[in-house]
Amino acid sequence: MGIKTYQNYHVINLWELDVNLVFEHNLSSLLPFVPILKGGGNESIVRQAVIELRANETLTDLEPLLSFFAGFVLDIPLVQQIMRWDMTILRESPWYQQILKEGLETGEKQGLQQGLQQGLQQGLQQESRKLVWKLIDRRFGTLSSDFSLKINRLSITQLEELATELLDLTEINQLENWLQQNSESGNIPLS
Repeated sequence: MGIKTYQNYHVINLWELDVNLVFEHNLSSLLPFVPILKGGGNESIVRQAVIELRANETLTDLEPLLSFFAGFVLDIPLVQQIMRWDMTILRESPWYQQILKEGLETGEKQGLQQGLQQGLQQGLQQESRKLVWKLIDRRFGTLSSDFSLKINRLSITQLEELATELLDLTEINQLENWLQQNSESGNIPLS
């Protein structure tokens, strides 16, 4: 049919739009964005936006959005004072409940993952340490507390390296040299 349609649009950055246009031309749909408009980041302008939002029954649900943007340019206690919000009522709002629920879920997941990872790391280190102690005990018998301290400070990687070395070591001084080299090079952490 050869019919073509075009739609032209122009992106308007809200921070470039003068806040006075909202009030002069009664652009009520922009009231929640007043704090981030050019010249809208002061207390008296935000108070005026709150008054106009509350005057229009269809827009009163947008008050939390206004407070959200006001929080970027004003102190939170001042925003609470302007909005005259009781935190108990706010905590009962669906938005607050959803944000709280998502925060708790995210925190639980991250905490669980971190705990599992740390537990796995510690378990691997314990098992590596047990293997090294079995090899040492079999090869050299009971060692002094100085040796024990140095070996207990080894990382998993170092314990694995030592286990491999222990297959070739035949004398206690070779073990002592290996531990000395690794502790001198800073590879053995102090804690």
